[in-house]
Amino acid sequence: MAERKYKTFEEFWPYYVGEHANATCRNLHFVGTSLAFLNLALLVLTRNPWHLPGAIVSGYFFAWVGHFAFEKNRPATFTYPLWSLRGDFKMYFLMLTGRMAAEIARLRTAAA
Repeated sequence: MAERKYKTFEEFWPYYVGEHANATCRNLHFVGTSLAFLNLALLVLTRNPWHLPGAIVSGYFFAWVGHFAFEKNRPATFTYPLWSLRGDFKMYFLMLTGRMAAEIARLRTAAA
């Protein structure tokens, strides 16, 4: 079956959230993104270029462990790299502010 091509991020977002239904997967994304932000801050503060690959590796490593070990699906970043990055940041800040559970509930209600 061919994968759907989304025309907007707003169309993509419910798909992205659905691919992150497992709480452990979402939590691993949160850890990886936190470490990526930390590495980027360290890059700016120390000017040590090794923090750039550190940001990339930590961000993707934790996310991919979440997908392959817990979610049992293929990361959306392989098909939708830019929207997946945007989705990760949106999910991160919703989790950081305690609003991700409400967003999941909203999308489930809208899909019903």
